[in-house]
Amino acid sequence: MVNITDKIYNDEDAAREHLEANLWPNGAVCPFCNGQRVTKLQGKSTRPGVWKCKDCRKPFSVTVGTVFERSHIPLHKWVLASHLMGASKKGISAHQLWRMLGFGSYKTAWFMAHRLREAMRPAPGEPMGGAGGAVEVDETFIGRDNKNPPEPGHFGRAGNMNKVLSLIDRDSGEARSYVIKDLRITTIAPILDANIAREARLMTDEAARYTQIGWNFASHGVVNHSKEEYVSAYDRSVHTNTVEGFYSVFKRGMRGIYQHCGSHHLHRYVAEFDFRYSNRMALGVDDTARAEKLLKGAVGKRLTYRRSYGARDRGLHSAQAF
Repeated sequence: MVNITDKIYNDEDAAREHLEANLWPNGAVCPFCNGQRVTKLQGKSTRPGVWKCKDCRKPFSVTVGTVFERSHIPLHKWVLASHLMGASKKGISAHQLWRMLGFGSYKTAWFMAHRLREAMRPAPGEPMGGAGGAVEVDETFIGRDNKNPPEPGHFGRAGNMNKVLSLIDRDSGEARSYVIKDLRITTIAPILDANIAREARLMTDEAARYTQIGWNFASHGVVNHSKEEYVSAYDRSVHTNTVEGFYSVFKRGMRGIYQHCGSHHLHRYVAEFDFRYSNRMALGVDDTARAEKLLKGAVGKRLTYRRSYGARDRGLHSAQAF
C-alpha cells in the first residue's frame, strides 16, 4: 500500500530526483541527441532540474520527451498518481484522483489518467509461446460501440458493443489485448500471426474463426463452451480459464470503477489492465516495482489534450503498437 507521507509524494525536488534515478540510472541523457556530455544548470535564475547538453547545446529536464512534458501539475503528484494507478487492481477513477490529489478540476485528473495509461502501453514484444508454451485467446464485449456498425447478422446486444481480443501467455504471464472493429477472421488472423510464435500451442473456444487459423501453430486445443465444457476431458491443459480470469478483473473494473468509456478511449483502458496483469504480484512485481516500471514507460510518449479528447482513430484500436 502506498504511503502518502513519503517524501517523493509530497516534495517536488524529491519527486524529480526519484524520476531522474528511474529514467537515468547511469546519469543524465539528453533527450534530443542522446548525448551524455551534459551539465546541470544551477544559476539563481534557472528553475530546478534543468540540464544542458554540451553536444547539441539544448537545455532539458527529465520530463522532456515523456508524458509529463509541459505539464503544470507538480511532479510529486504525477509520481503519486502513477503509484495509485499501478497499485489499484481494478483501476482508480478520475474522480478519486481528483479528490485525493486536490486538483482544481475533474478535467485535469481525467487527462492525467489518460497520460498515465499512454505510459502503460508497451512497445511490441517477442512472439508469445516462443518455447512451445500455451497461449490462450478469447474475446469479450464491453460498453457500446458508437463507431462501427454491427456485423451482418449480428444485430443483438453483442453486435452493438465494443469488441476486445486478448492473448495470454501462460508461461510469461503476459497479456496483450486489442480493441477490434469486428470478429471476422480477416481481422483476428493478422493479430495472432504477429503476436504468437508458430511453435506455440493455441488455446481457444470452439468458434469457427479460431478453428480456421489454428493450423498455423504447433497445436490447437479447443474447449466447447456451448456444451458447458471448460476443461478438455482428454487433456487437462486445454482450457481458456486464464484469459477468462483476466476478463473477470477487466469487466469489474470497467463496469464498477470506470462505468462509462467511449470507444475511442477504450484502447488505453485495455492497455492499463494489460499492464497491471503483466506486472502483477504473482510474477514477482510488487506495487513499488510496478510504479517504477510505469514511470519508465513514460519515455518517448506524448499525449496532448486535443488528441486524447477530440481525435478518434480510424480502424483498429489496439493496446499494443500493431
